[in-house]
Amino acid sequence: MQGARSVWVSIAWRAPLCCAVLIGATTTGCTSEVSFSRDVLPIFHEHCLSCHRPGESGYETSGFSVEGYADIMQGTRYGAVVFPGYSYASTLQVLVEHKADQTINMPQGQLKLSPQQIETIGKWIDQGAKNN
Repeated sequence: MQGARSVWVSIAWRAPLCCAVLIGATTTGCTSEVSFSRDVLPIFHEHCLSCHRPGESGYETSGFSVEGYADIMQGTRYGAVVFPGYSYASTLQVLVEHKADQTINMPQGQLKLSPQQIETIGKWIDQGAKNN
């Protein structure tokens, strides 16, 4: 009986240590910083710029341009669409995830973003929506 107890004690004190190491590994240093110019802007230019720039329908309807960082951070004529640090509260993230009304989800039609592209935008917002 004594041997079983010592094995249990040995396992019991190691489990929190192992969990702490695993949690630390997943929350520090494993996520690279998302670059606006390298990672995010190309997504917007490929999928959104044809409608969301001055003179095009998406811009005329909302006032939202994706031509550059300042335009995106300015948002629409109705207000900001990016809240740095909070992708879950950012209208932009809600729209690209298609979690809003289907008439305003972006992009429209068959040009939906891939899960990786949506994740990249979300990480960029969560990391502070930096102009990097």
